[in-house]
Amino acid sequence: MHPAARRANPARHRLEDPVTLRLRDAGAGDHDAFAELYDLMASRVHGLVLRVVRDHHHAEEVTQEVFVEIWRNAARFDPLRGSAQGWMLAMAHHRAVDRVRSLSSAQRRDATWHDEQDSATALDATADLATARLNASMLGEALALLPAPQRRALELAYLDGHTYTTVAHLMQAPVGTTKTRIRTALHSLRDRLQNPDLVTA
Repeated sequence: MHPAARRANPARHRLEDPVTLRLRDAGAGDHDAFAELYDLMASRVHGLVLRVVRDHHHAEEVTQEVFVEIWRNAARFDPLRGSAQGWMLAMAHHRAVDRVRSLSSAQRRDATWHDEQDSATALDATADLATARLNASMLGEALALLPAPQRRALELAYLDGHTYTTVAHLMQAPVGTTKTRIRTALHSLRDRLQNPDLVTA
């Protein structure tokens, strides 16, 4: 098509674009067309994602996620509203930004967990106190007096060595709730071990 004709009818030009044609066929369930679409766009999608996430491993993961999303939503693409490449790259950019936000959130949670671990050092002395002043049966009795969710969270974190996030997953509870349960359990256990009468009362 002559360039002037393309400018005069951009929608028609988009319909004839190789990427659009393959995206349309992929939307109809054509696996071969989707494979060709992948060959045409994978490098561009990956390049865009990599510029956003700045990590090759995550960029590869996000690129694969983008193409899975493209396959699932190809039938929804409307060439009259924009180009196929623009639609795909916008999807890639959105996924990449989501990954960066997710990674940043995870890093903040990890930093918070480490900070709380440092601040909990004094509470960890509870274990030393139990070893020095009480026998195993008294420790068991003190644990038994804790509410079941607190006791379970404490056992998973300190006896099994799980992180707050893993404990929350195992107990199917929010991370914030899990942290509160563990902190409360530690305080209660410390008070009971420092005052044996509370254990036997």
